[in-house]
Amino acid sequence: MNQTSNAEPGEEFGWLLRPVLLRSWADLAGDPVMPPPCSGVYGWYFDGLPAAVPMGDCHKVGEWTLAYVGISPKAPPMNGKPPSKQHLRQRVRYHFRGNAEGSTLRLTLGTLLAADLGIQLRRVGSGKRMTFAAGEARLTAWLEKHARVVWVDHATPWTLEHAILKAVSLPLNLQDNGHHVFHSALSEIRKQAKAEATLLPVVPG
Repeated sequence: MNQTSNAEPGEEFGWLLRPVLLRSWADLAGDPVMPPPCSGVYGWYFDGLPAAVPMGDCHKVGEWTLAYVGISPKAPPMNGKPPSKQHLRQRVRYHFRGNAEGSTLRLTLGTLLAADLGIQLRRVGSGKRMTFAAGEARLTAWLEKHARVVWVDHATPWTLEHAILKAVSLPLNLQDNGHHVFHSALSEIRKQAKAEATLLPVVPG
């Protein structure tokens, strides 16, 4: 278990709900060992989200609100295909610095913050991918300022993620989180953003 945890024996979510330290991008940028290149679960805290996001029953640590969990890698495919080789370091860093095509967290945040940041989901390159194009830089800057992350290594992270989703209110998760009060609204917001993107010209690059 990584050193960002202060979980006591038998407290499966202690690392997530009572983290020793919430990491910013500045903490990770020049560090060669964080997060570690292993399988695990990560949780994202924010110091402010749009009013549309219901956060009344979310877990808080000081000014920071837990709103999303993710895993790396995904559960092994059931069709015989080889399992993903991704790990915590790749996934967490991609959420911070990647784009909406490869990060469901960035896609969700970008659609929710579109008006505030002046960004819009667009088809890019061949037209098969959707990102916020030049707006990704604004989303990255927002994450650097307003997002913090914590993680734990775990051999089968998908099992731990399922348990967390059942026990903790996480409004920004969609997959396996259909019971959440914000699920249908968030699904519609993302669907609408994608529909609007299909009507706009493709952005080069």
